[in-house]
Amino acid sequence: MSAQAALPNEGSGSAVYILSLYVTGHTAKSIRAVENVRRLCEEKLVGRYKLEVIDLYQQPELAAREQLIAAPTLVKSLPLPCKRMVGDLSNRTRVLAGLGIG
Repeated sequence: MSAQAALPNEGSGSAVYILSLYVTGHTAKSIRAVENVRRLCEEKLVGRYKLEVIDLYQQPELAAREQLIAAPTLVKSLPLPCKRMVGDLSNRTRVLAGLGIG
């Protein structure tokens, strides 16, 4: 998996979301998580997010540094507070609540 990002719209006046999605290779669960997060971001955060997809098989040291205990894990760094969500992120209601999006 390679990192992909949508460039935040600097002049939007709305919060910019900084997201990191940690996955483990090209497993079905990882692929679903990437698809689910990208779809949600394109529907709810157009021009207001940066999403980085990080494959823990390629960068295993990040699992320890980020204190990850499971994958896929979505980490919202901004806006504060930081949040972590684990799983394939298919429960839209739960992901929206975790991101603080109404």
